[in-house]
Amino acid sequence: MAHEIEIVNGKASMAFAGDVPWHGLGKLVPSDLTPDQMLEAAGLDWKVEKVPAYANIGGKQLRIGQSALVRNSDNKILDVVSDDWNPVQNSEAFEFFNDFIAEGDMEMHTAGSLKDGQIIWALAKIKDGFSLFGGDEVESYLHFSNFHKYGFSTDVRFTPIRVVCNNTLTLSLNTKVEKMVKISHRREFNGDNVKLMLGVAAEKLLQYKEMAQFLGNKRYTNENIVDYFKRAFPVSTSSIDNKRKEISKSANLAIGILDTQPGAEFARGSYWQLFNTVTYMTDHMLGHNVDNRLASAWYGANKNLKTNALDIALEMANID
Repeated sequence: MAHEIEIVNGKASMAFAGDVPWHGLGKLVPSDLTPDQMLEAAGLDWKVEKVPAYANIGGKQLRIGQSALVRNSDNKILDVVSDDWNPVQNSEAFEFFNDFIAEGDMEMHTAGSLKDGQIIWALAKIKDGFSLFGGDEVESYLHFSNFHKYGFSTDVRFTPIRVVCNNTLTLSLNTKVEKMVKISHRREFNGDNVKLMLGVAAEKLLQYKEMAQFLGNKRYTNENIVDYFKRAFPVSTSSIDNKRKEISKSANLAIGILDTQPGAEFARGSYWQLFNTVTYMTDHMLGHNVDNRLASAWYGANKNLKTNALDIALEMANID
């Protein structure tokens, strides 16, 4: 399977500051970089231009009412979009972080390119977090995505990361705010408007802490273990053989690592332990390689798998 992280001139388009991130990829840079410096360090300091698209019909080049998104660093066509599509430049997107960094509210942590330049993302660490169960620390991040791909909007999401195992969970800020934060490429990007809506990030962290406390105080039974992982990793119905299975391969794997995963000692025997087994597997075990897992954890099937696993844990814990 092809790698998801873009490789340019033999180097991964990714940079990180501080401790090695859970994906273990990228170029190590100082922890005090400005957004522009992080952009350059990750090899993302290029621009996207809209170029009229043509079709060769009957030997003539005819405009087709669409435009190609072309990267100026190597003339790579990233996608074909409608003429009213407004590309958000990487430098413009990263300006979102400037005030936060200058005021000391957060620091740039990681940035990179996925899908051959179609997805540009940045992770900034908020100077806030919480610790539960005698040392289980969770740090708070904002995950910013800038898409050079038709059908996707620039957006910002809240991402808590569990320190002991680098488990991640990408959450919307909330339904109403998410719709406001998403920036359509059919209107101009306005970073100031986005910032006004991000005060909910602190509220989201508190909500997540309350969920963690609740799950950590609810004990599971042996029967709950099987039921939970069967729901979190359901059997695929893609073949007759799969339909005959009572439990999926991933569910069996989860049961096997329940007591050995990093951080299993915190709130042992609780739904918090069950839930973090799922996040650990998706970030560190499932998929063909590290960067495939990274793409899936934030933009693919594993993102929904983890949020669904949280919902299932809360539901089952509330019943018990």
